[in-house]
Amino acid sequence: MRERGNEASPATTHLSDNTVFIAPLTLVTLTLADLIENVLPQTQCTKCGYPACRPYAEAIAVGIAAINQCPPGGLEGVRRIAALTGHPVIPINPANGFERARPVAFIDEQLCIGCTLCIQACPVDAILGAAKQMHTILPSLCTGCDLCVAPCPVDCIVMFPVTDERTGWDAWLQPQADAARARHAARAARLQREQRENDARLAAKAVAKMREVTAEVGNTDAELLEKERKRAIIAAAIERARQKAAPPGGN
Repeated sequence: MRERGNEASPATTHLSDNTVFIAPLTLVTLTLADLIENVLPQTQCTKCGYPACRPYAEAIAVGIAAINQCPPGGLEGVRRIAALTGHPVIPINPANGFERARPVAFIDEQLCIGCTLCIQACPVDAILGAAKQMHTILPSLCTGCDLCVAPCPVDCIVMFPVTDERTGWDAWLQPQADAARARHAARAARLQREQRENDARLAAKAVAKMREVTAEVGNTDAELLEKERKRAIIAAAIERARQKAAPPGGN
């Protein structure tokens, strides 16, 4: 089990393969899923069949996913996972893809229409741009995941190999993986924050609308019925927002 204290401390000392000391706080014992995640390349490409590297690590840890489903990690990645799990080293499953030189995405700026679909697809926020404005990819941040290619409606994104004949972990350094992991986590936190803020805005609008409808004066039975119909619709929307905002298992 992973045990954590206050998350603010920056200093980490490894005491063993699965135990670290985060000064000045407490011992952290890593789970098997933590250890597996640490040896994944963190491209967040979903080629493994899972939405990100962490879910894949968890699936391996509980025995429902094979250790050879990560093409970006290549055969060396399989060896690293095998060393942690005790499974034999096996070739990358071709159903998940093939080990290759690491590519970087490139946007043809003359064709880009500024639709933002690639920005929404990028798991590490490596694309700059805004609606109806030209987009550009930051090569130093791109993990080569390919996820921006398919959503593009004008086929203006191509993937260029940038590591010559080097593949897998030979084409991807641990600091790059660590940085990609951090950006992916930051993106997930940002999306959650934006969703909460949007939900709060909608809830506030619903409350204001309820007050407006309640203040309406109805003189006929038809008008009163219409008023109550509107109130019921708004009340249902407010209740949905309340349930969505409630913590899991809360009342």
